[in-house]
Amino acid sequence: ESRAANASNKEINIQWYIPSLAKPSNHTETKVLLLYAYNTKPVKITNIKIFSSMSTFSGHLWIPLARIISLREKLSNLKQQVEMLMRSSKSLSSTSEPASFLEQSETLKIIPSKNPKMNVAEVHLDEKTEEMAKRCFSEVKALLSVVPAMSLPLTEIPFDVTFQSIASLEDMFDPANGCIITEESLFNWIISLFH
Repeated sequence: ESRAANASNKEINIQWYIPSLAKPSNHTETKVLLLYAYNTKPVKITNIKIFSSMSTFSGHLWIPLARIISLREKLSNLKQQVEMLMRSSKSLSSTSEPASFLEQSETLKIIPSKNPKMNVAEVHLDEKTEEMAKRCFSEVKALLSVVPAMSLPLTEIPFDVTFQSIASLEDMFDPANGCIITEESLFNWIISLFH
């Protein structure tokens, strides 16, 4: 019972393993192991010895540490850019400017989701931030794609961009910690890369 696991919804659990004993030679780059497990339906495991499920999956990928660090920095910059867009959008929507001015404004507004919290509201990106996001997400795709041919650069953003989804991706590529991803569109995109 103490070793049981349970997930009330779809989620991806990410852990990193950095081998301390396996020192790379001068000719090879340092790689770390990405361990992942996800469930596509709610699951409750009460006995790990007899558990079998068609909705629970796991796997691993070896990824160069330098690329992870570089990607995490880019995702951190993207998160800051999204946060600035959200702030400018919030301050614009709270001013008493006429609606026609707001519609013509180049600063893009946030479309509120069902949940009123700001971090889960979908963010409409300006052109510069959208290009930045496509580059980041293309790199995520290249790192996680099992089939190299699938790692072509993205021409459109593959999931709903919210502050939380960007923060989750940044957490995912932090080799010092693990993370759990539950945002539905981000979840669907990431598991599509693992196949």
